Amino acid sequence: MSNNSGPSSSGELTVGTRVTVRIDEEKNRLAGVVVEDFANEAAKAGGQLGRDWAPVRRWGVALDDGRLVFSDDIAVEQKKA
Repeated sequence: MSNNSGPSSSGELTVGTRVTVRIDEEKNRLAGVVVEDFANEAAKAGGQLGRDWAPVRRWGVALDDGRLVFSDDIAVEQKKA
C-alpha cells in the first residue's frame, strides 16, 4: 500500500488528490479523492493470477457520493482547481 501523504503539486496522482473517474463506457465522470495507490500490488499480480475476469486496478477512489471504486490510470484524471 502507499505511503504518500497528500496531493502532489507536480500534477502527479497521489493519495489525497481530487480526481474525476470515468465509471462507464458512456464516459460519465464522478468526483472523488484518491485513497489508495495499489501500483505495487498490481505489478506483483501481473500475469500470476491465472485469470482475466477480475483484473487488479491501480487506484482506490472514494467518490463524493460515498462509494469506493477501483480504477486504472486511463479512467482517472486529476480534477482541475
